[in-house]
Amino acid sequence: MGTDLHELLRSLRVWDVELPSFDPASAPAEPLPLFVEWFAEAVAAGQTEPHTMTLATSDEDGLPDVRIVMLHGADADGWAFATHATSRKGRQLAARPYAALSFYWPTQGRQIRLRGSVEVAPAQEGQADLHARSTGALAAALVGRQSEVLGSMEELRRASDGAWDRAQSEPDAPAPTWTLYRLRPEEVEFFQGDARRRHVRLVYRRAEEGWLKELLWP
Repeated sequence: MGTDLHELLRSLRVWDVELPSFDPASAPAEPLPLFVEWFAEAVAAGQTEPHTMTLATSDEDGLPDVRIVMLHGADADGWAFATHATSRKGRQLAARPYAALSFYWPTQGRQIRLRGSVEVAPAQEGQADLHARSTGALAAALVGRQSEVLGSMEELRRASDGAWDRAQSEPDAPAPTWTLYRLRPEEVEFFQGDARRRHVRLVYRRAEEGWLKELLWP
């Protein structure tokens, strides 16, 4: 007998932990300080890989695409992530420089959603960001060819072995197509789950001066 997916789904429960409270009236005037606060609390709560996030883009025909990437930083210039400009997401961002990001931290029943325009950081910033990361990250970037058709796993092994050797011997080796992007949000939503389903949704919308805050029905 195979697995009964529907029976398995019905057996699952969400937020089977004590969830934190969130008073939106105490939220700061801008979203970045609240993001940093929630991120630090997710780390302290033991959330696995809290710096991973969903990145949604669309191609030149408007068809959506989505994947998990890593947050490289967040400041007044935006939320940063990196990839090869020649990858599928790199090409999509070149065609349509808008995207959405989503963080989900189930240990606290929290989500953060952002959407806005995406800008390419100066090349030197992208390379500096890459070289501040691990040897493995550099090796992966040196392999390149992301999203291209792969002939075999042996082909990948050979390319990866060569990239690792170079990354270890040349820690400042350039990866020309590696690109740092920044999403400048026009909207940021903070979602705090509630066991009785009275979820709190606070959305920030960028205005001519500062940000507007609104509550949304869950």
